[in-house]
Amino acid sequence: MASELVRQLIDAGVHFGHRASRWNPKMAPYVYGKRNAIHIIDIRETVKGLLRAKRFLTQVVAGGKDVIFVGTKRQAKHHVRQLATGIGMPYVAERWLGGTLTNFATIRSRLGRLEELERAEADGTMQEYSKKMISSLTRELRKIRRNLEGIRGMTKIPGAMVVIDAHRENNAVQEARKMGVPTVCLIDTDSDPDFADVPIPGNDDAMRSIELVLQQLGDAVLEGMRGREVKKPTEDGGSGKESQRPHQRPARRFGAKATDGEVTGAPETAVPREEEGLTPASVTEDRASA
Repeated sequence: MASELVRQLIDAGVHFGHRASRWNPKMAPYVYGKRNAIHIIDIRETVKGLLRAKRFLTQVVAGGKDVIFVGTKRQAKHHVRQLATGIGMPYVAERWLGGTLTNFATIRSRLGRLEELERAEADGTMQEYSKKMISSLTRELRKIRRNLEGIRGMTKIPGAMVVIDAHRENNAVQEARKMGVPTVCLIDTDSDPDFADVPIPGNDDAMRSIELVLQQLGDAVLEGMRGREVKKPTEDGGSGKESQRPHQRPARRFGAKATDGEVTGAPETAVPREEEGLTPASVTEDRASA
């Protein structure tokens, strides 16, 4: 299964980073080398990050919490909307409104306004106003629906956040950190990995790369939802406690350097049989000690 995942990642171009001149030096542990002034991401680190993220998201969702998906760039918005809608999770695909997490009560009030406008449009009440007022209310309805449609079912702060391109979605990541929401981020070579609790180094510009990573994370969320159903009958019968091991970031080592023109693909990948488990508590403790 691991070798099949590696092949899919390579075919999707996940290992292609940005130009070397645009890189963030903190991404050095995840870089394998350079080819024609383009950084090549170590596919082994991508697999490790992806497996950690999947295990973590499964535990979060199985614990009864939701995961919000954030990706507003042109290459990501369609896949984010499609995946989150399919698995019943909240998402932001158009614009991250300031205060979505830190001022959640106000955002919920705007959703109340959205429902009010939709009722007025459905029962014909809106047609009783002047043409100018109708035009104004229609624009307001369209704007609120575009920005908040993905989170209208989110009634509480989510248990985790999945971010496509942490560099671009900096506001969302900062709010998540303030609210103690762990973040799973697909980060390219121009990003700062310190802002991601569970980093997945990889190409965050290619549509195939984004789609593949989201599919893998979506499968983990679905597995966690099945875990919710399994736990319900045994809530009173067992303790439900699981052993928690501290979260460890991937070893910060710089791979073998390759000269320009020598790297033709990703390195041979040795994937460990077992990835250490992550829990929401361990990620929170890791952030606090950082």
